[in-house]
Amino acid sequence: MESQLGLIGQSLDLRYSVWVREALNELPDSFTITDPCISGHPIVFASNGFLKMFGYSEDEVIGRNGRVFQGPRTDRRSVMEIREAIREERAIQISLLNYRKDRTPFWMLFHMSPVFSKEDGRVIHFVGVQVPIPRRPKYTGCTVVRNAVNSCEDGAHFRKGMFGCCRREVCSDTVMEIGRASSLDSVSSPDDGEEEINEPCEASETEKGKANAALSNILSILTHYSELSGKLVCGKCCCLSGTGRLVSSLNISLGRIKQSFVLSDPHLPDMPIVYASDMFLELTGTNIIPISFL
Repeated sequence: MESQLGLIGQSLDLRYSVWVREALNELPDSFTITDPCISGHPIVFASNGFLKMFGYSEDEVIGRNGRVFQGPRTDRRSVMEIREAIREERAIQISLLNYRKDRTPFWMLFHMSPVFSKEDGRVIHFVGVQVPIPRRPKYTGCTVVRNAVNSCEDGAHFRKGMFGCCRREVCSDTVMEIGRASSLDSVSSPDDGEEEINEPCEASETEKGKANAALSNILSILTHYSELSGKLVCGKCCCLSGTGRLVSSLNISLGRIKQSFVLSDPHLPDMPIVYASDMFLELTGTNIIPISFL
């Protein structure tokens, strides 16, 4: 357990300069950074915006997997799409129903993107941005009342004098009737809220733009502070020329095998080694990858 906590604490510190957390905390957006190389794919950084949106403290979030924010109404297919994107090490943008600490459900736009190491092209982190999707009312009576009043106030087809009194009475009665109808329409049954939250909620272009801008800012900060540490990262796939690249989940599984072995790619020229176990590197005294297997 202590070794796991140590890895979580060092996840950012070993890759970026010491000021990266301060720079990330200055961003107003809701986002998390997770480490797929640590067992359980835990959260290693949570922004102040995220903590405020979900109602958690930092200690309650760091080290936990993102699935703790899901609930009984979270769409399983959406969750599987996110897991597939993680497995394939690619970005995804999807509407998702999540839960706050008090278990209040709400819709959000989830935009996730991998962060690659420029050294070997492996994914070292995933950045997940959360943008809330506000409920969009299906109907309001305000526009109808306003239009009714405007049509009554238009005196082009009314005569002045005695018809003026009738006009005011008609307008008053019309507004009152529409107001009553609007009040009845606004009264919802106990199940209305539940039905509304269960309905799929698509993000608008505004929410998508916010997510894209936030992700761009986060990746810019990570890239800048990785340059200061000398361990460069990038937001796009940057595997070394002429090499294959194993996904992080496979790297973790292979790393648990305590044997001396290598994997090579027959589809590349000279069949180069694309993975070497720790024991192989210790026995051979080399860390030069790739090299020809033939």
